[in-house]
Amino acid sequence: MKEKMRQTDGQFVIDATHPYAVVVSKNIKKACEEENKTYLRLLRSSKMDEVDEDCIIVSSVEEAVGILEQTQGKVLLTTGSKELNKYTKLTDFEQRLYPRFLPNAQAISECLEMGYPLKNLICMQGPFCEELNTALLKQIGASYMVTKESGKAGGFEEKLASAKAAGVQLIVIGRPTNEEGRSLDEMKDFLTNALGLEPDKREVTIVGIGMGAKENMTVEALQACKEADVVLGATRMLEICADLNKPTYAGYKYELLKEYLDTHKEYKKAVLLMSGDIGFYSGGKKMIDYLKDDYEVKTLSGISSVVYFCTKLQTSWDDVKLMSLHGKSGNLVAAVANNKKVFSLIGGKDAVGALASTLKDYGLGDVMIHVGNDLSYLEEKIIHGTASELAGQPIGGLCVILVENPKLEETKRPVTHGIEDDEFIRAKVPMTKAEIRSISLSKLALKEDSIMYDVGAGTGSVSIEAALQAVDGQVYAIEKNETACALIEENKRKFHAANIEVVPGLAPEALVDLPTPTHAFIGGSSGNMKEILDLLMNKNPKIRVVINTIALESISETLACLKEFPVKDVDIASVSIAKSRTLGRYHMMTGLNPIYIVSFTMDKEN
Repeated sequence: MKEKMRQTDGQFVIDATHPYAVVVSKNIKKACEEENKTYLRLLRSSKMDEVDEDCIIVSSVEEAVGILEQTQGKVLLTTGSKELNKYTKLTDFEQRLYPRFLPNAQAISECLEMGYPLKNLICMQGPFCEELNTALLKQIGASYMVTKESGKAGGFEEKLASAKAAGVQLIVIGRPTNEEGRSLDEMKDFLTNALGLEPDKREVTIVGIGMGAKENMTVEALQACKEADVVLGATRMLEICADLNKPTYAGYKYELLKEYLDTHKEYKKAVLLMSGDIGFYSGGKKMIDYLKDDYEVKTLSGISSVVYFCTKLQTSWDDVKLMSLHGKSGNLVAAVANNKKVFSLIGGKDAVGALASTLKDYGLGDVMIHVGNDLSYLEEKIIHGTASELAGQPIGGLCVILVENPKLEETKRPVTHGIEDDEFIRAKVPMTKAEIRSISLSKLALKEDSIMYDVGAGTGSVSIEAALQAVDGQVYAIEKNETACALIEENKRKFHAANIEVVPGLAPEALVDLPTPTHAFIGGSSGNMKEILDLLMNKNPKIRVVINTIALESISETLACLKEFPVKDVDIASVSIAKSRTLGRYHMMTGLNPIYIVSFTMDKEN
């Protein structure tokens, strides 16, 4: 020992030997004293709290022999070779005992001298898995197994499991008492501080548990929970780990979860449970952002609800449009109208019945809705019905739906704008014509998730086409005429444009409480152009705006505003459209009023 210590300049000597190697530890400690080294004892974590109450706990080999003396049956000894002479006090030890120890010629020779038969000696180099331990117990027909509480490094967990699997009585020799030292984590902390090292980041594994039932967890996820020092998550999720007897923290708010981890530094390895698959409409991404700077973050996926539910329905999910209406909004009506299958998470009392009613109102009453409640639990329930059949029914809670559209070819609309004027329900309300709509919408340059104001919406023709382009966004149709508002409601149902909200009133007052827009189309300002633009700029200093004017006074007012407001990318187009009309056997062109299309982007610094 002293010679080994002289070969290094290190000050610290860590004694990580077996907890029962008392003589060796004394040797190391004495050598440290004589070589002026600092002796540190590393304690193996105890697993005695995992020992089944049926196990027999003794304090010494002699006590174990005394217990075995009162029994019959073969015994597998896994306590090493150094104390095998003590077991020879057992009556008929030659027939009953099967010692397992390291393959060492001297140890084998000593065993033979003690009277152990060669056929009973099991000379093997570990580590030993549970399956091998179990096979050995069954091979020799053992009724008992004697072991020491040697911790995880000594394979104690595997011995416990194999004894239970083989139906063998386990006798455990407890550790020597009054052992002093540091645990592995305490040793790491001590050396980090003593040597001025950068501390290791504590580990957090974000685990997707699947639907919720323990049977649906992956083996990998369950193993992570078993190895964790603490498990965090919502109360419902923690229930699946109740039998692991781990410290837990019930919560789901990101900041509180991190605060708990920050203040409980004794937990080096934490598991954070999340429902389903952490990559599918999950808080996992945000939680990773919360933790990644201070912790080593690992992730384990779970079985997602879409995979589970589609498997239950015996249908594929590679052609499914994926959505979530759980705690968020979404244009499910447009999704159903334009896709063969739509899957969505959904939550809220009577949410399914309300959604079915909406689909029915938008002319989609024939679509088939499959509802999954309490998936994977004993209370699991799957309901089927058309939107018309389920409309208004008290179905809701935390559930999933798969909507199938059998008439997709009838409801699916073109991917670009260009609806003919005659398709709109119009009455005598003014409407922006198809050609002008096409140019104006091109100038707007909407995105799928844009938020647009249609000021002076009329029949809603611009709103409709904008909503079909910004399918994941929202369009607010602002209109002061009550008749026109009613027409917009009719048109939005006809064209399945559920992401339009009709706002009765006069701009700019009607715009004040609306969400911040990304785009605005102004088809009529009622003389309030400056006030409208001022409000739009204050809501979004970078908003994209398109204005249609007919009257020269209106274009004059618009040009004056362009000089007053900070704008860029200004484009002014004078568009003259002539439409054909039939006169006998001839087609004559009739000119329409010229339209000025003004487009620009606000450029005010925040």
